Amino acid sequence: MNDLVSRLNRLDSCAVSDALDKLGLPGAVSGIHRLSTDRRIAGCVLTVKLDRAEGRAATTRHLCTAAIEAAHAGDVIVVEQRTGIDAASWGGNLSIGAKQRGVAGVVIDGPARDIDESRQLDFPVFAKDHTARTARGRIVEVSTNETITVGDVAVSPGDYVVADGSAVAFVAARDIDRVLETAEAIVAREKVMAEALLAGQPISQVMGAGYEHMLKK
Repeated sequence: MNDLVSRLNRLDSCAVSDALDKLGLPGAVSGIHRLSTDRRIAGCVLTVKLDRAEGRAATTRHLCTAAIEAAHAGDVIVVEQRTGIDAASWGGNLSIGAKQRGVAGVVIDGPARDIDESRQLDFPVFAKDHTARTARGRIVEVSTNETITVGDVAVSPGDYVVADGSAVAFVAARDIDRVLETAEAIVAREKVMAEALLAGQPISQVMGAGYEHMLKK
C-alpha cells in the first residue's frame, strides 16, 4: 500500500469531505451505502461504465472482469450504472475474483446483488441499492478506466476514494496531497475538541466559534 493510500485509510469520509469543502473542491457523494462489511475502504480508483444492453452488440466478456484483472492490491473498483434499470452491476463471483486480486472493495452508483455472499467473503460492497436481478440482457460494460460520473462527481482512473458508513468521498489525483494535509489538520483539531469534551468542558464552549470557522478558506 503506498503512503498516500495509507494516510487516506486513517481518515474517514467526513474528514475528507470537510477538507474538500475547505479547499472548494467537489468529491463527496451521499446515498451510496455500505452493504456487506463494517469496514472502511480507501484506495486508488479503477473505473467501469455500464449502460443499457438494448441496441448494443453482444459481448462474451462479463462486466467488470477487465477492471478486476487490471487491478493491483489495494485498488478500489468504481462502477457507474445510472441507467435506471433494476439490474445488478456486481455479484458474488466478481467479489471472489476481486478478493483474489487483493482489491480493497467496490463502489457502485447503481445496484449490486449477492450481498450475503459478499458478506461471507468479507468483501466490501458499497452500492446505491441492492437487487436480485441479473445484468444478463439488461446492462453491459461500455468502458473500463475512462472518466465516469458518480453522484455529481466526475471520477477518473487514478483518483482516490474513501468510503465508510457515512458516505463516499473522491479525491482527484492532482489534489490528493493538499486534501490529505488539510484533512489531517482537521482531524487533529477535532481530536483536541473531543479530548476537551471528555475532560468535562461545556460542549457550548468546545463547539463554539472555533468549530464554525474551521472550514473557512
